[in-house]
Order: sequence, then structure tokens, then C-alpha cells
Amino acid sequence: MEIELKYRMTGTAAGERLLAADDLAGFAAAGPEQTVHNEDRYVDTAGGALAAAGYAGRLRTNGDDTVITLKGLRRQDDGGAAHRREELEGPADLSTAAVDWPESAARDAVMEIAGDAPLGELVRVRQVRRKRNYIADGTTVELSVDDVEVVVDDRVIERFAELEVELREGDEAALEPLAGLLADIEELVPAETSKLERAMEAVRREQAGDTDTPDAAGAEDATAEDDRSAGPVPEAAPVAAEAVPEAEAPRLAVSKSPGLLADDHLAEAGRKVIRFHLARMLAREPGARVGHVAEELHGMRVATRRQRAAWRVFGDAFDQERTDRYRRRLKLVAADLGGVRDLDVLIEAGEAYQARQSEAEARAFEPLLSGWRTRRDAAREVLIKELDSKAYRKWMDAYVEFAQAEGLGARAVGPVDPHRVRDTMPSRIWAAYEVVRAYEPVMRWADVTTLHDLRIAAKWLRYTIEFVREALGRDAGPVIEKVVALQDHLGWLHDADVAANLARAFLVEHAGTLSEQESAAIGRYLVDRERELARLRRTVGPPWRGVASLAFRRALGRVVAGL
Repeated sequence: MEIELKYRMTGTAAGERLLAADDLAGFAAAGPEQTVHNEDRYVDTAGGALAAAGYAGRLRTNGDDTVITLKGLRRQDDGGAAHRREELEGPADLSTAAVDWPESAARDAVMEIAGDAPLGELVRVRQVRRKRNYIADGTTVELSVDDVEVVVDDRVIERFAELEVELREGDEAALEPLAGLLADIEELVPAETSKLERAMEAVRREQAGDTDTPDAAGAEDATAEDDRSAGPVPEAAPVAAEAVPEAEAPRLAVSKSPGLLADDHLAEAGRKVIRFHLARMLAREPGARVGHVAEELHGMRVATRRQRAAWRVFGDAFDQERTDRYRRRLKLVAADLGGVRDLDVLIEAGEAYQARQSEAEARAFEPLLSGWRTRRDAAREVLIKELDSKAYRKWMDAYVEFAQAEGLGARAVGPVDPHRVRDTMPSRIWAAYEVVRAYEPVMRWADVTTLHDLRIAAKWLRYTIEFVREALGRDAGPVIEKVVALQDHLGWLHDADVAANLARAFLVEHAGTLSEQESAAIGRYLVDRERELARLRRTVGPPWRGVASLAFRRALGRVVAGL
């Protein structure tokens, strides 16, 4: 029985940070990171005998060795990241029929199911797997980050990234702390499908002519903050108002603010914040579906981010078992929105750069933008499929009901348990600030990954304060502005890093098809983004000191004391 945690990723940055850690939720690294290159051929008979018997057949080649694996298609899971399924494995040979393979349980099962029928290739999947083993109290797990390519007729038709934690030895219960750790990482979304299912969906779209071959190496980390107050990238040109669907009566009516009070029960304060931003999410959905105005999708994504942040801040006031389904689907929707929005940001910045170039340079730069637009269109297809699904509509109905039903899902508290906003939020705000201030000793030498982590910490501090802003009073404004200034700066730094990495990957992948002029033009853009990245790293000091100073702590203390 294969037992593993599986997560979708829009990029590998979160996985790389995890692989670099020597300790994960009490598990200690058992050795260095390793990289392996695998090529998997998923096979079945012409009549689909293996699938009919409940198996996916995979021939994996690694160097000179080939292994046949039968994986059960009927997974046993709990609706989250944990997957359990039967797995049979044994040696194989691509050049011979199954009857000639070395004896194994997998070979015997193939022969019993398929008989003499030959196995044909359904789809080919190539992946670069970076993996590392971790050990705790006799339990061994393998953490892996997979860069995956789906190949048909020697053409790459889809790319995606996944993170897996497979139980190699020991008790399944030992995975729980790891599952808790990974659940708190916003870039990771529990995977509801296998690699084969994702690959076959890509094949279906290719055969239907729904999408073109993607041209970029995979969208980077989808945490690029897109509710920043301002930025160096010019806004997209305005689109005619008629491009946005005519507004319908709001499904969820709210006031101009959440209306949070210092004496609110923590769960009801959280519900007010969730309801407020859920209403904004619903209001933006029609425009996000049409896609003519980028700000509509932007607004919908921001609303999902605020809700997810509210669950993080107020979540322990609710019964997790009764409310976990709301969080899980919200995270999935946020990831799909992010897959489109992050590419919108890249394209907008790339087009602004292109507009400043000569006509010849702009023309030579176009292949990179074209590749990003293709990926954006594919990401939009994934998003619309989610929004059109019955599961999404059913979830939204239940979620709207939850957001309006006072007391629903709230955790029971005793009469003297701290449970009001004024009782509990001061310590939560200071705890969020402590996470930010902990970066003080390393700021002089911080690399891009560390600054990315600081950005996330600053974001949680900002949201924790903003959610109770009405109860804190007018003095909260200047404090929030200082945090926003740091978050903005680090967000622009992250955008420059993402653009540089994707441009570099594009140049490597398309080295044989780009003209000399195109390679040179894209290379100059790469250099431009790297220079901007270096500039933003050099100038992070002022916004950092804005939140690390004694003056900021005193101001924050005065604001919090108002509760």
C-alpha cells in the first residue's frame, strides 16, 4: 500500500525551501538532497484492460533500468492531501512482451489482466525529481519536488509541479505533523488527481485543440502579492466599461466594512471578515470569468487571499472538522486564480518593457511574451473549469450559508476562556510581529529566498492588524502603512526574480528554435530583471527599518493597548 501526501504547486520555490530544511515538523534530514531524471510511459491494452481492472500501468526508465508499476486507480483518501492506494512493482523490459519480463507480482498481474494483448503507450511523462529522506522515531519519509512534462509525439503539451511526501517505513500516524506543516504553506494545494489523470486531461485538451504547447518552463511561485498599494509596473490600458458583465443583485450583501467590534466573539469576528471578503469575491466572479478586465480577476484573487488569511488568524475559534472543507476548497480556488493572475502580472510588466524598446528589439522579444500568453490562456481554462464545476457550486452554497449563520461551526468556550477580540488579538498581533522581527539578525546577508519568507511574514502581520482595524482606531493606519511599504518592496523584488527565472528557463528550453536576435533580446530582458532584483535587494533597508525600529514598536504598542 502506497501512502503519501500529494500537493499541487504552481512553481517549485516552496518545495525548494522545504528540501533545504534540515528539520521538518520533528523529522530530521537523513542525508543530502538527490536529483533523479525519470521517464514514465503510462501503458494499457487497446481495450483498456488495466484500467478496467482498476490499475494504471507505468513503465519507468531511469538510466538502463526499467520498472513496471501497477498503481491502484481507486484511491483511499480523506478528501485532503493524504492518498492511499495499492501498488505492485517489478523489473521490466521495453523491448519485450510482459511474458518475457523477470518474474514479479507486477508482471503476473499484467499477464493475468491483459493476457496476450500488447501494451500500448497512452502518454509519456518526463520528470526531474529532487528528493530527500527524513527520519523521526523509526519512521522514514521521502520528500520530493517534481518538475513534470507531459509528452505526446515527442512534443511537450503540458508542464506542472507537484510535491509529495511518501511514507517509506513506519507508522502512518507520523505523517500528521508533516501534513499540518504543509497545510500552512499557502503555495501548496492538496492534489485531488494523480499525475496520470492530469496528463490524460492535457491529452484530451490537445486532441480537442483547446490549447497550444506551453512555451515557458512553469509559472514560478504563485505567492506574488497582487494587492499591493502601488508598484513600478504601469497599469494596463483601460478597457471599455461594457467589457464587464452587467452587475446582478448581490448574492451576499455587506456594508462598506466588516463591522468588527472589540467585544465580538473571536469566531464571529472572523465570520464578519470572511463574509465581507466572500461578498467581494462573488461580486468579482462574473468579470473574472469573462476575462476582459484584468482587475476583475485581480479583485477576486485578493478577496480569496483575505479570506484565507482570516482563516489563519481566526481559524482556531472554529471547530476544524466542521469547517475544514471551506478552507480546502478556498485554497484550491485561490491557486487557480493565482495561476492566471501571476502570469497577467508578468505579461503586463513584459509589455511595459517591450514598449520602451525599438521596433526591432520589441519584435525579437515577442516570443517570450507569446509563450507567457499561451500559459495564461491554459491557466484560465483550468480556472473556468473549476468555477463551472458542480463541486465548486456546492461548496459555494455551503460556504455562503456558513458566512451568514452566526454560531455555525464555532468552537465551544467556557465563560472565563479568553474569546473576545479584545482578549485575544493583542497577543496574536505581537506574535505576528515577532515572526517579522526574527529576521533582524540575517537582513544584511539575506538571499532572495529569505526575503521571500520575510514577505510572507509581513503579509500575515499586515492582515492580522487590518482585520481588527475598526476596533483598533485611527492610529492603526500609520502602523499598517509601514508594513505595507515593506511588503510592497519585497513583492516587487519577488516579481523581478520570477521574471528573470522564467526568462532564463525559456532561453535554455528554446535555444534550438530562437533566432540569434530573439535570444539576444530576451537575454537583455533577463539582465534588466536581474539588475532590478539587485537594486531592490540593495534598497530593502529603509522599508525594513520602518517596521524593525523602536518607534514602530512603540506605535504598535499604543495601537494594541487600545483594545
